[in-house]
Amino acid sequence: MTFSTGSLDIKKPKLSVIITAHNEQRYIARCLNSIVAAAAYAEINSEIVVVLNRCTDQTESIARSYGASCVVEDRKCLAAIRNAGVRASSGHVVVTIDADSWMSLHALAEVLHFLESGRYVGGGCLILPERWSLGIVFSLLAIAPYVLWRGVSGGMFWLKRDTFGELGGFDESLLSVEDLDFAIRLKRYGRSRGLRYGTLMRSYITTSCGKFDQFGDWYLFLNPRLVKAIFSGRNRKAADSFYYEIKR
Repeated sequence: MTFSTGSLDIKKPKLSVIITAHNEQRYIARCLNSIVAAAAYAEINSEIVVVLNRCTDQTESIARSYGASCVVEDRKCLAAIRNAGVRASSGHVVVTIDADSWMSLHALAEVLHFLESGRYVGGGCLILPERWSLGIVFSLLAIAPYVLWRGVSGGMFWLKRDTFGELGGFDESLLSVEDLDFAIRLKRYGRSRGLRYGTLMRSYITTSCGKFDQFGDWYLFLNPRLVKAIFSGRNRKAADSFYYEIKR
């Protein structure tokens, strides 16, 4: 898969934020508010692209009320959904975030600071849940072995458009953990060019606990086989049950 990097055009937005959304009317306004505030703090020309995935609620109307562009990608494939948003955007810098997450005020300014330093290929950020419980802590510990030893972060990816093109975007053969795969490839790509994979330390995103609210805080901890299947990236039943067939 190829992605057009385009030529430098000062009329284009400096930064594009790509939001993936499947029936997210409950959260997307908070996500959009956080982006608008972060862009104003950073004093940058930016755009927002919302990718609608099988939305049947008010997600689109809320997004458009904020001036966001909307595109439709109905495949049950998060990689394809994210890629569709990047293709529809035009910023020199690309940032991805899910509709049920919101960024801190300094996030976009820190992204630009990292990239303009010339030392970073891109990266992710710290992720905080909107609430804590003992069950959530143990569920996070259940997935930690699959992630921590990789030395990468995710949640909100940020990188230059041409880098995204060089990587070929997210791997659409994966049904899940496309974000972990992307982070690993981005880190490897940067290392080959003497660049570091960065994690925003001053900034972070807060993510909703919608799945915990629906399945229970202990769900992942009590279902290690499901966790293993999800992290295989290619188990349709597991991906559908946890990502694509959730009723909202």
